[in-house]
Amino acid sequence: MAEVEAIQAGSPEAAQWAATEYLQYDFRVAERNGRLAGFLVSRRLAPDEAELLTIAVAPEFRRQGVAGALFAALAEEARGHIFLEVRESNEGARKFYKSLGFQEVNTRREYYENPLEAAIVMKFHSC
Repeated sequence: MAEVEAIQAGSPEAAQWAATEYLQYDFRVAERNGRLAGFLVSRRLAPDEAELLTIAVAPEFRRQGVAGALFAALAEEARGHIFLEVRESNEGARKFYKSLGFQEVNTRREYYENPLEAAIVMKFHSC
């Protein structure tokens, strides 16, 4: 879990939970060269609906397909709709999610704290 915490600390735009909390959910990791390269946390909401809670990749492994591979594994397993919330100001993440096929479907005002900010709700449909 120390490696998860280190990746999270290097990803200030990602959710900042106690790493052990991730173990309550569907917790996936990606390894590269014997090291933890990234992780994804999701949960099943209904038989045809899942929520992507967080995804983070260690800085030295970014732009190498790690996040895409983690999401592809989730999409393969989670048939139906996958939802997520992302900070309105996080343009990089919004662009990345759109590249995966997510669409912006709603806004939740004052969803995030520190700083107070809206969340963009995004939806992906996996066949």
